[in-house]
Amino acid sequence: MSEIILTSEQIEHKLERIAYQILEANGENKTIIIAGIVANGYAVAERIVHHLKANSAKEILSCEIKIDKKNPLNPIQTTLAAKDYTNKSVVLVDDVLHTGTTLIYAVRHFLSVPLKQCKTAVLLDRNHKKFPIKADFKGVSLSTSINENLAVQVGPNGFTAVLD
Repeated sequence: MSEIILTSEQIEHKLERIAYQILEANGENKTIIIAGIVANGYAVAERIVHHLKANSAKEILSCEIKIDKKNPLNPIQTTLAAKDYTNKSVVLVDDVLHTGTTLIYAVRHFLSVPLKQCKTAVLLDRNHKKFPIKADFKGVSLSTSINENLAVQVGPNGFTAVLD
């Protein structure tokens, strides 16, 4: 049985707070790239983009990252060309930081070009990382058992965070 960790309203507040933190970390940067990892990470990224655009005159560009989560060494595809994020500030977004595998390979992809900075944002940080990666911006950090699963459910009326 699933236990609701965050309601849709609570998640929106967390994402708005993350957007403000991103703005604070990008004071001098005119352009911010918000790159969401395919499917739920991109949905979370789009909500962050919404909050950024509502609260800033900066140029906010959205990018979808397509990564094979089962084999992250496969080529990664992005909806922006490398020239579009070269020398820009990039924030990689995922819904849940489980082991860090997906985020670390996404970071690796973006580091193939020079960047002003590269930060990470997640809605839920599970604290069971296999790689030395952390979330610079996070909604909630939960210490779960290895057998428990955190998930973000995307629905027509928003998101819900659940613990299985």
